[in-house]
Amino acid sequence: MRQLIFACVALLLAASVGRADEPLDIVIYGATGEVGSHVVQEALDRGHRVTAVSRQPEQIQKRHDMLSVVKGDLLDKASVTEIVTGQDVVILSVRGVIGDSGWPESALQFMAAEMLVDVLFLQDEAPRLLHVGGSGALEVEPGVLYAAKLPTILLSKGLEVEILGQILALEFYGKVDDVKWTYVTPPKNLTNGPRTGVFRIGGSQALEDDRGRTRVSRADFAVALIDEAEQATHLRQQISVAY
Repeated sequence: MRQLIFACVALLLAASVGRADEPLDIVIYGATGEVGSHVVQEALDRGHRVTAVSRQPEQIQKRHDMLSVVKGDLLDKASVTEIVTGQDVVILSVRGVIGDSGWPESALQFMAAEMLVDVLFLQDEAPRLLHVGGSGALEVEPGVLYAAKLPTILLSKGLEVEILGQILALEFYGKVDDVKWTYVTPPKNLTNGPRTGVFRIGGSQALEDDRGRTRVSRADFAVALIDEAEQATHLRQQISVAY
């Protein structure tokens, strides 16, 4: 019965593609990333209008009638405001560290969360915000995060800052009640497996399968993200995705 309180099964036919009643306008920051590129494809397959944002838009080679590619800077308030205004959903799937302070506050994930909340807070009809979190923010035991179990001596300083920055972002969102956010947490293992459309949605705890593994394909993680974009069923919550 473990995890059943928090988990539900998304039973989708692998060959089918979900559809919203009306196409959504979706902005995706980090569209060239391993997760972001799958999210772009999933959104387009469902008939949504996608704005893919990158600091280097020339890297996005994909062409589609429903796809716009723009250059954007998450640390520039004017740029963010121009891009997200009038959209339905903003998906944030970025990573990185700004500068060399070594503090979690310098993680791009945290800085971008602050920037987007600042911008969306000022809009009367602001888009919803889906933040692709980090597995380090998942509980592996009651009150114990996965990050606390990692052997930091084996981590690069940059990766350690990113992990702590993701946790800081989640803590920040927990104090935000005037923006419609959802913190979507991947499991420890993101794979290059196929899109099956079958996975579980949980809460703040890491979801394990019958063999004790916690994993999901990037393609299925993208399905979960676009499901949430369409359904808005977990507003102002952390959710996890895994098989």
